[in-house]
This record gives sequence, structure tokens and C-alpha cells, in this order.
Amino acid sequence: MLRIGWFSTGRGEGSRGLLQFVQQQILGGRLDARIEFVFSNRERGEAEGSDQYFKLVEHFGLPLVTSSSAEFRRGKPGRFADHREEYDQQVMELLSSYSPDICVLAGYMLIASGAMCRAYHLLNLHPALPTGPIGTWQEVIWELIESRATHTGAMVHLATEDVDRGPVLSYCTVPITGGGFTPLWADLEEHEMSELKADQGEELALFQRIRQAQYQREPYLLLETLRSVDQGQVVLRDGQLIDRNGHAINPADSTGLCLDEGIMMAMEADGVEILS
Repeated sequence: MLRIGWFSTGRGEGSRGLLQFVQQQILGGRLDARIEFVFSNRERGEAEGSDQYFKLVEHFGLPLVTSSSAEFRRGKPGRFADHREEYDQQVMELLSSYSPDICVLAGYMLIASGAMCRAYHLLNLHPALPTGPIGTWQEVIWELIESRATHTGAMVHLATEDVDRGPVLSYCTVPITGGGFTPLWADLEEHEMSELKADQGEELALFQRIRQAQYQREPYLLLETLRSVDQGQVVLRDGQLIDRNGHAINPADSTGLCLDEGIMMAMEADGVEILS
């Protein structure tokens, strides 16, 4: 059984949805795993979103561990980055009774320190293909639109001290042309990007549809990645991704497993209408 640690600030609906999805897959027998703990860098009462998140954690009967990074920050001079490792050391002390095989960063709004990256195998879900673009999901979508991309996707990579540069475990692809996308791309032809950003922004229909197409696949990408780790298709050891010969894979050389087939099968089994 795969033992999972779960890190999340728990800010909103997306964080709750991802936790609920994976826990329901575990309860339904589709993933041989157990969530050993849920950690949040917020305390009860700090925000409505995280309070709702804590209620969901309690609903599933999962161990909840919290430590307010905001409260920690108030007692420290300078930037939070200057004290990140000290905060993470306190977090790891709180979690010392748990021994997860793997940890998931699911809406966790802090950058993990080198000490935490070395202590845990931290998986991060990034809403872009291994080949890019980079940046926030909003920046990714605008770049896709500006470059008239035909595909996007999402990937799961190992968090390392080199932020967003850890080895890629897995990815999925998302076509963003044809079908319902065609008229939305056509609507852009008579407009400048600066005009669209200023007038419609993230409410732009194409922007919304690209995000929805990505978003519906991301939970399944995480599920299939965790299943791949549990079944030994992906091997992690001492903070590194290991190839079939037992050698560490250079992050620059890691392309990851394409999990499109398993994701499509799982979505179809759940009756999910796949956006196209």
C-alpha cells in the first residue's frame, strides 16, 4: 500500500476537489494507497476557504496537521524566503511520526526548502507540458493563445531545490484545436492580444475552455501517476527519479511517462464528457 503525505494550503475549490477525488479513488479501490496525513500552512480561522478544506479532511477522517506560515512570518524580519528552511524544519518535526512513501503538493502555496525536498519525495502538478510553457497556469494559457498552440497538457514532476526544474515523472496531452475550439480561435482573428487581455481578460471564452480542458484531466493525471509509482513503473529513491537500470535520471533528460491512454480510460469509466 502506497503511503501518501498531502500538502495543501487549502485555499479554494480546486484544492478541495483534488483531495476529494483522490480519496474517493482510494475508498473505491482504484488506488491501493492511504493518505497518512494532510498538512496545511494555515490554522483554523485564518480564511474561509481553508476552514472548508479542514471540514473535508475531517469528513474523511484523515489526520490533519497545521502550522500557520503567516503567524511564523510575523515573528521574523526580512523576507519569508530567508526563513523558509527554519519554517520547514518546524513542519517536519510536526510530521516526524509519519513515514510517507511519497508526498503530493496539491495547492500548497509555499516553495519547499531544500531540506524538505531532501526529506520527502514531493510531487508537484504543473499545468503545462514538459516542453513548456512555464509560469503560472494563467501565464501558460496566455502564451498558448499568443503562439496559436495546437496542444497543451499537464505534468507531474519531482520538487527539488531548483524550483520547477525537477525530473518529470509523467504527463498528459490536451488538444486545443478542432471541435468546440474552432470557433473560439476564429473569434480572435480580428483582435489584438493586448485588446483581448484588457477587455475580456481571463473571461475570454477560449481562455476558459483551455483551462477547463486541462483542469478535467489533472486529477486523473495525478491518480495515474500515483498508480504508476505504486506499481513500480516509476521509481523514486533518495530524492531522485531512477531508470530501469537503477541509475538516477538527470532532470534535463527526463521526459516522463505519457499517461494519456490510462487517463482516457479512467475518464470514460467515470462517464466524464471530455472537452474537445
